[in-house]
Amino acid sequence: MKKHVVFAAVALGLAAGPALVHAQLMEKTALTLDGAKKIAAVAETKAKAEGARVVIAVVDEGGSLLLLERLDDTQVASVNVGIDKARTAAIYRRPSKVFEDQVKNGRVSALALHGAVALQGGVPIIVDGKVIGAIGVSGETPQQDEDIATAGAAIAASFTK
Repeated sequence: MKKHVVFAAVALGLAAGPALVHAQLMEKTALTLDGAKKIAAVAETKAKAEGARVVIAVVDEGGSLLLLERLDDTQVASVNVGIDKARTAAIYRRPSKVFEDQVKNGRVSALALHGAVALQGGVPIIVDGKVIGAIGVSGETPQQDEDIATAGAAIAASFTK
């Protein structure tokens, strides 16, 4: 008896056609390695123009590392910090500065958020209103890190499918 119910449910689902199947799937824009390279190149150009020694990390929407650059003479500690800033911006869909500001304003509980680093310099990469990744920059002042990351992220607006 149970086998007939399952078969009937599957048959009904298939009979409903592509509309039902399509309703269960979503098309998404994903950041490619080529896109990550373009974002990093813009950030690197800005950093070099300012004489900044930084790490530039680009991650996908889930916070997985796509690309990492450590400019000459940048402190080693900035590698993990840059990645953490980018991951924060990607998985929380907002700049990492938001968490730094919360802590500055007394909400120290923000420090307990899993995967969030409360340091300025992580910026979401947004295409068509959707976060497709993030860039994190570390090595200079908080504002300079943020400005370099923002410059890199801004180029994504020119990306097309």
